[in-house]
Amino acid sequence: MAAGNPSRAIPGRDSCHTRFSAWTPFSNTSLNRQDCLWMPKCVRFGWFLPYTPADKEYGAWKHHYLACVADLDWLTPREAAAVHGTLREPNTEAEELPERQREKCLRKIIWEKTALRKKESLRVRPPWGSAAGCSRWCTPRGPPPVSQRWRDSAGSQGASEKELVLASLEVLPTRSNVSGSHSYPSLSKKNWHGVANKDEPRFILISSRIPAYELLVDSVQAGVLSAVYEYSKPLDSLLCLTEKALAGRKARSVGIFSDGDSREMNLLQGYKIDIENLLKPEVRDFWETLGSFVATEEEGGHVDLFVPLGASEAGVEALSQLSQLTGTLFTAPTGVATGSFQHILSEWLGPPGDGAPPSTYFSPAKLQTWACWAELLEEALKSVRKELGPLLKDLQKVISARMVGQIMSDSMTTASILDNQDTARALADGLVELSKEHADKPLEFLSDFLLKKNKKSKNFEGNVIPTKCDPKETLGSFMKKTNVIAGDCRDTKSSLSKSDLEGLVELERTLQRHPWERRAAVARELLQSERRYVQLLAAVRDVYATPLRAALASNRAILSAANIRIIFSDILRILSLNRQLLDNLRDRLQEWGPAHCVGEIFIKFGSQLNTYTNFFNNYPVVLRTIEKCREAAPAFRAFLQRCDKTIVTHMLSLPELLLCPSRRFDEYLTLLYALRLHTPAGHVDCGELTAAIDQIKRYKGYLDKIKENVSMKEQLSDVQRLVWGCPALSEVNRYLIRVQDVVQLHCADEEVSFSLRVYEQTRDLTLFLLSDALLISSRGTSHTPFERTSKTTYQFTASVALHRLLIKDIPDSKYVKNAFILQGPKREWICATEVEDDKFLWLSVLKRAIRSSMEK
Repeated sequence: MAAGNPSRAIPGRDSCHTRFSAWTPFSNTSLNRQDCLWMPKCVRFGWFLPYTPADKEYGAWKHHYLACVADLDWLTPREAAAVHGTLREPNTEAEELPERQREKCLRKIIWEKTALRKKESLRVRPPWGSAAGCSRWCTPRGPPPVSQRWRDSAGSQGASEKELVLASLEVLPTRSNVSGSHSYPSLSKKNWHGVANKDEPRFILISSRIPAYELLVDSVQAGVLSAVYEYSKPLDSLLCLTEKALAGRKARSVGIFSDGDSREMNLLQGYKIDIENLLKPEVRDFWETLGSFVATEEEGGHVDLFVPLGASEAGVEALSQLSQLTGTLFTAPTGVATGSFQHILSEWLGPPGDGAPPSTYFSPAKLQTWACWAELLEEALKSVRKELGPLLKDLQKVISARMVGQIMSDSMTTASILDNQDTARALADGLVELSKEHADKPLEFLSDFLLKKNKKSKNFEGNVIPTKCDPKETLGSFMKKTNVIAGDCRDTKSSLSKSDLEGLVELERTLQRHPWERRAAVARELLQSERRYVQLLAAVRDVYATPLRAALASNRAILSAANIRIIFSDILRILSLNRQLLDNLRDRLQEWGPAHCVGEIFIKFGSQLNTYTNFFNNYPVVLRTIEKCREAAPAFRAFLQRCDKTIVTHMLSLPELLLCPSRRFDEYLTLLYALRLHTPAGHVDCGELTAAIDQIKRYKGYLDKIKENVSMKEQLSDVQRLVWGCPALSEVNRYLIRVQDVVQLHCADEEVSFSLRVYEQTRDLTLFLLSDALLISSRGTSHTPFERTSKTTYQFTASVALHRLLIKDIPDSKYVKNAFILQGPKREWICATEVEDDKFLWLSVLKRAIRSSMEK
């Protein structure tokens, strides 16, 4: 092939010389514009075509390469910060010096590698090159084979190009289009933000304090970011989790799922967010920083708090202050908590957006399933807290006493320690109370506690009344060898301060300003709650009663007709009654207005509560029938195994569904109280709501008595099973008042005066104070090899009727403390408690129980 005319050069040849145009004899022919020549060079620098070339289009990659080289706008990090701005604060001269040195070093490396590349290119030039067709390099007489060219390129530039690319990647900024603004203009800043808004994720923080939070995490919608944070961590940990999850992006919305009530949110341990502590520096900085992670309110950004702060004026005021501090919209549910986290499914504050927050972050079906499991876990946790609470309380006392003792032993002499034992005990008690209060100023709290402890009277007479206490609580304390404290002594202020009066005035104004909206919201929540309750009752009919009756009618009976009638007749009557109540509420709310009333509906409902009375009277019989049929009929056992705890039954079993009516009256009272709160005083419904509340309260009192009687019987049965050799305790009007652990003492010489008597401990006793008798049992402790836990056993010793029991006090002396004598008709017991308060509390309760039994 003949050599081409040197004058036929490609456009822009003077500004862009390449090895391909140097040896090619036909500069403007199709050979010079082949994509296989120019595409590798463009791809190496990250210059990609913004479109796909047609099948017969040639030279697209060459023109793209020339356009990028001619208009390459590369900026250093400092120049990019000056042009586009930065989120960081401007650096000082001392901070910019290392950056400048690093930038200078990178420039030197790039320059050296570029020079080395040029030298290698000249060294490996083909020998047939000619200087006729180029300004710097000679034009070769003929092109080498393509494979030879790629081998030469790979062999000469392998290591140097790799180092060059790695060095350039360290300094080149990330851009949406590096090709230049003339050939392919980049997006404007406004359009770029618009595209980014589509990629703004939603993010939710879930507290580890939430029951079954693993199920809650599994309920999160696809595309929503979630993170579980430890309840005991500081505030900065939440910000770190949020920043790490968002990875520099703005969140469309951020949710915080924590526990709390209508006035405060338990965000972290020691951080209860309410209207009083929002202006604390660390709390305020946290919310301001969290608000910076969220898109602005104009762009639809908001923070969702899954705590019913919208149900009270204090909570609404806290949300308003948060919005003012951060410039971000804060929302929360307005529902009254009538169940385990059911308030999150109610209406939410804030303008209507792209959906309710629960459905935005979570799958509704999975969220409802989690709510059912959370309720079950809450009940289990209550029992666990009741059982482990006394043990943990004792452990806390021991740790506090050890801390005080260690400090005293390190800094005081033995004589001083013996003289200040009372101070050490008081200080240990103060440390225990300090751990409960989480006071901001611990030293002031301890000083106030010690002053109150010093002034506290030792006479507990008249402060304790032997009432019928919670049987489970009393038995739990007995099993864990602790005391049941009748109540908490709290100081109350007899008058309101000026700030309290101003808060009440402001609350009254706010309630008068928006009464109808809040009243309508509570009425809608009442309807929604009643609908959920009826669905649970309908599950009993559809899943259990109807199939069992159908099997009986088809001569394949699972249960007899009598057993079906015993189990389901009362609950189905309750379903019919509440379905009628639901229809009345639905009809009333369809035409809801400020003048409409709800109280009359509940007054009518209260007049038909005899249906519930029949159910509660037969409730123990129903449960025993279910247990008996489960044991006697394998078909019924298989039926329950197939139907219990399914999606249709809301993951509940038949006995758990039968438990719903006993809890419904607490929910009725809560909702009716909220409805009356938002009803003006002159409204017709105000008086009817008051009458309905009184009616529900009276029936709830009757229901509490039924629960109390059942619990007392169960408790006496438990005591009888635990104490070996115990006689029958089940009698009418007998209940357990208190359980007290003591040690039995023995005096060798009783002729000596009380102040000089020396006692020795003989054995451990446990005293069970019943309403009409005192049960005395010996207490033994056994240990298992290789186990830390111990087993406590009780052996019956004696039983004394209260009207025949005498009590004598033994004054404290140098040899004995906290001692007293219990004297029966035939024998006496010298006992002593471990703590002084336990002695006086026990004697006070025992005296009143004796007086009550003698008055009968």
